[in-house]
Amino acid sequence: MTGPATKASERRWTRLERDERREQILSCARRLFSERHYGAVSMGEVAEAAGVTRGLLHHYFGSKRDLYLDVVRSMLTLPSSLFAEAGDGNNPEVALAEAVDRWLKVVSSNREPFLAVAGTQEFGRDPEMEAIAEEARERSADQVIRILRPGDPSGASTELRAMVRAYSGFVLAATLDWLERGQLTRVQVEELLVQGLLQLYREVLPRLERLREAAA
Repeated sequence: MTGPATKASERRWTRLERDERREQILSCARRLFSERHYGAVSMGEVAEAAGVTRGLLHHYFGSKRDLYLDVVRSMLTLPSSLFAEAGDGNNPEVALAEAVDRWLKVVSSNREPFLAVAGTQEFGRDPEMEAIAEEARERSADQVIRILRPGDPSGASTELRAMVRAYSGFVLAATLDWLERGQLTRVQVEELLVQGLLQLYREVLPRLERLREAAA
């Protein structure tokens, strides 16, 4: 007889297998979409590369468009480990340096998929794509704000959030330049990203906040 504990265990294992299979499909799709443009990749190719049937592929992701959006979402969603608390958690510079180091490791180990997603223009102005990018920007902004000012990021000033969001564009541009053109070394890029934000935070942000106060 199967008891409640056994059934619960079976449900957990089934869910784990589904999650692993889904990630396996996403990994294959990321590789294919990074090698060729959207229109040149078929669902049949993705299914074959992932070792699943087309029916199972559609079950997990629906249409090719849905699969592509999930690929973009998976590439733009930064891993939680990227912003893991630094050993010296009270030092923003240490925490930021560790986060930037992890970021550069992530993009360098996923270079082709990252370049494909970061530079995608295939859909023009696309509301769904823009929504995914906006969600990713807000999540990363929250994490960076926590590094600069520990606590609830929702309490950050308008100027701080705007500055950090603008900084995210700077990070993307510098990272793309490093991966594609290599004009700066990895050490130089890391210094640029860490010190660039710290200077904005320490010198520019106070001026922006004073300007708002003066205008009020």
